[in-house]
Amino acid sequence: MRYAQLIVGPAGSGKSTYCSTIVKHAMDSKRIVDVVNLDPAAEHFDYEPLVDIRELIHLDDAMEDEELQFGPNGGLVFCIETLLENSDWLEEQLGDVDDDYILFDCPGQIELYTHLPVMRRLVDLLQNWNFRICVVFLVDSQFMIDGAKFLSGTMAALSVMVNLELPHVNVLTKMDLLSKTARKQIDNYLDPDPHVLLSDMRNAHSKWHEKYAKLTEAIGEVVENFSLVRFYPLNIRDEESIENIMLTVDNIIQYGEDADVKIKDFDELEPEHNEIGDD
Repeated sequence: MRYAQLIVGPAGSGKSTYCSTIVKHAMDSKRIVDVVNLDPAAEHFDYEPLVDIRELIHLDDAMEDEELQFGPNGGLVFCIETLLENSDWLEEQLGDVDDDYILFDCPGQIELYTHLPVMRRLVDLLQNWNFRICVVFLVDSQFMIDGAKFLSGTMAALSVMVNLELPHVNVLTKMDLLSKTARKQIDNYLDPDPHVLLSDMRNAHSKWHEKYAKLTEAIGEVVENFSLVRFYPLNIRDEESIENIMLTVDNIIQYGEDADVKIKDFDELEPEHNEIGDD
């Protein structure tokens, strides 16, 4: 069995930082975690990728082609489709190592995960190669500090869950950058409690809420009644926070449960000779 995290989320959510943080944490824990860069537009990251899509195709290739003439969004979709058409290349680059653990650092184009089929095709491919996969959906916590935006982020996470149909962990990144006031506000949402969200939105006196109040309340009740979405806070400066995310994902993909039990042989203890009556 092989194990993978599919790291997805909107641009600026901190996917590459998440990957480098997990790699460092794994090294400190005597584990090996590799990263595959699937972002053809990436310019810089703090890890050494096991596989880099840019060796196959770069976003600039799609945008500068006189025949294709793609923009940034269309170019990203084209690059992922090109990767799928060259799946033999990806399979060869990944190798075939039992019990390997790989993070797939994906592009920051949210449409790839909410309604387009390309990432679903990639998931099917990886599962055929014996990967157990957990989607890790990242959202910048700084975006989520008011009720309307938190509800919007919740619906985006739900859309990804429905489209990819995989075990799912939603993570609020950049918690270390929040002020104390913003952190307290986020803590109120983390259950999430729709009543708190709706109360905040009413207090904002938004024209949107006044017009669509019943719709907003219905969405909140769906999230509450079915426990569909939960967010985990991530502070990359807090080892316990990182470990909690890793343990959650490991449990979901059952990492290590198929490994043989390791037993250490101990030498038989020799009888002691200093009992009562012995010289």
